[in-house]
Amino acid sequence: MRLKVSRSKNAASLYVTKTIYDNNRKEKTVTVEKLGTEKELREKLGGQDPYEWARAYIDELNRLEKEQGDKKDVVARFSPTKLIHKGVQYTFNVGYLFLQQIYYDLRLDKICSAISKNYKFEYDLNAILSRLIYARILFPASKRRTLSLSSKFIEQPTFELHHIYRALTVISKESDYIQSQLYKSSLAVSKRNTGILFYDCTNFFFEIEQAEGSKQYGKGKENRPNPIVEMGLFMDGDGFPLAFGIHPGNTNEQVTLRPLEKKILSDFELSKFVVCTDAGLASAANRRFNDRNGRAFITTQSIKKLKLVLKNWALSPGGWRLDRDKKDGAIPSDATYRLTELLELYHSEEISDKDKKMLESQVFFKERWINEDNLEQRLIVTFSLKYKNYQSRIRQGQIDRAQKLIDHNPTKIKKCNSNDYRRFIKKEHCTPDGEVAENELLSIDQTVIDEEAKYDGFYAVCTNLEDPVSGIVKINKGRWEIEESFRIIKSDFKARPAHVSRDDRIQAHFMTCFISLMIYRLLEKKLNGQFTCDNILTELRGMNVYELNGEGYVPAYTRTEFTDALHDTYGFRTDYQIVKKKELKKIIKSTKSKKGTQFS
Repeated sequence: MRLKVSRSKNAASLYVTKTIYDNNRKEKTVTVEKLGTEKELREKLGGQDPYEWARAYIDELNRLEKEQGDKKDVVARFSPTKLIHKGVQYTFNVGYLFLQQIYYDLRLDKICSAISKNYKFEYDLNAILSRLIYARILFPASKRRTLSLSSKFIEQPTFELHHIYRALTVISKESDYIQSQLYKSSLAVSKRNTGILFYDCTNFFFEIEQAEGSKQYGKGKENRPNPIVEMGLFMDGDGFPLAFGIHPGNTNEQVTLRPLEKKILSDFELSKFVVCTDAGLASAANRRFNDRNGRAFITTQSIKKLKLVLKNWALSPGGWRLDRDKKDGAIPSDATYRLTELLELYHSEEISDKDKKMLESQVFFKERWINEDNLEQRLIVTFSLKYKNYQSRIRQGQIDRAQKLIDHNPTKIKKCNSNDYRRFIKKEHCTPDGEVAENELLSIDQTVIDEEAKYDGFYAVCTNLEDPVSGIVKINKGRWEIEESFRIIKSDFKARPAHVSRDDRIQAHFMTCFISLMIYRLLEKKLNGQFTCDNILTELRGMNVYELNGEGYVPAYTRTEFTDALHDTYGFRTDYQIVKKKELKKIIKSTKSKKGTQFS
């Protein structure tokens, strides 16, 4: 702090001022305190030299500030008659700092540095990629909007829009390299369960009408009349993304698995694992590909599509067993059950609620080895009363909707797909007497209901593993996490509709989504799964601070259980009444302090 004298025609005013730096490192002088005019001070000090007194007073303030350091209370003065400065930003987001630490733990800065050595561009690839990822998680938007939203962060963007688009081309070219190096660096951050790999496909639509490049018309999940691209994603057994590929929207998803898996075998140096997929990816070629060299497969099998002999065997009431531990002597491991008897017991009035819940928790199974397409595989069929009740409840809700449509709005009955509730509506054009009806006769089709009800509670998988059934069923249940990952990318990261058009930029767009998913999953794991995705993202987005006269930053967010858990996990805090600028600089530096190995 120092003395400043402002002189006018009639008086000289004395002020205490200090120099501060804004987020762009621009120097700025602020007034700390107005001491008064020279005349007022002479009268107040009884004739003492006001300049000597002021210098002594400021020396004492500097001494106390140095002595108290960052623990000194901050006093702020605001005037109700002064306007704030035009064009000056006062609030900033600090939630991204927790993402930034994971970003640098994954050594993505080193990956960017290694890529930059192969090109002659002058922009900072690391600055661009990191902001694309932070913004994708916190403030998902178009690339143009992302540049604007990046100014919400404490560290301001140092690049321009054309740099972003040029960087997207480079990110696309280096997609395979980034994925393989990201996997290797993630091993130092978290254990990876690569003994089990889940694979699935989804698609993303574009708000355009003309197909071009990889944007092609295909069967979209949302049934939109727009061109789409297809994403194939591999996820490890712990729910962390492993690798992805982007394909034209009209690509058959069954042919996408092997090329990406071959990249994993070569670039990731993995060899022995179990690939788990749904029925849509269960082609004979994919199964045979994972029936050699120590690899295995578990894939969902549609009972409806089984050969008649196998379907009858799967649905027959006899021969069902419980997968019990051999040490458990309560029920013999070779004991068999009949479903008809179990259902009679379950619906009888003699059984208690406790025993009924116990029956619902049990999973019964039967198995046999079959030869399909010259491949020996194990067909496992399971039956669960809980699953049966769930399917029956869902269908009854659809039947009720169908009946309501018949009763109140029959004109809306149109052609429907296999999962639409309108499939239960039967249309007849003749009366029971065989006469042509004046109007179409609508009713609930009990035949369709009975046919579907036959499969309630049943579920089947095929595998070449000889492991216990309980272990195989448990692995297959893990597929829900890859569906959740797609939901996070689509809904929370708003990856659709994609606001890019060129194929290379589309690839880069989904690369940023892929890395964002990895960082989010690691954050989720750091917090021990205590909070939902919506809770995590909402609170991070709201972690804003207000810059106070160059002194520091005042939290403008609510302290919650989440923010406490976040700060406790990361070892730094942004929720003090004021965080001094010097302290925040230390925090920012600490989020980038990971010392990683150089990537070749």
